[in-house]
Amino acid sequence: MKIYKIKVNGKVYEVEVEVSEKSGSIVKENNTNNTPSVVSNSSNSKGEEVKAPMQGNILSIKVKKGDNVSKGDVLLILEAMKMENEILSPTFGIVEDVLVSSGNTVNNGDVLIVIR
Repeated sequence: MKIYKIKVNGKVYEVEVEVSEKSGSIVKENNTNNTPSVVSNSSNSKGEEVKAPMQGNILSIKVKKGDNVSKGDVLLILEAMKMENEILSPTFGIVEDVLVSSGNTVNNGDVLIVIR
């Protein structure tokens, strides 16, 4: 972990940045993506779980059970802090289960969709 001080609008914030090393090079993870999607890379038979990156309300669901999805396809729209966030597919596959519906409130880490 490296600690940096960042000044925003005159206020100083202290942030920690994790730096990973792979094959002799530094890999930086970009967490400033405007389309957040948190994924659990589960290798079990359940498939890949797409989890809520933050607490919010489900505005609309763009897929249904049995749909083929490609990596980067919009799965659903999550409203959080008055912003609409597209939750994207992390992988290619078939939608195995949609565990939420429009109007639901979800918490950070709740499983939204399972893709196999």
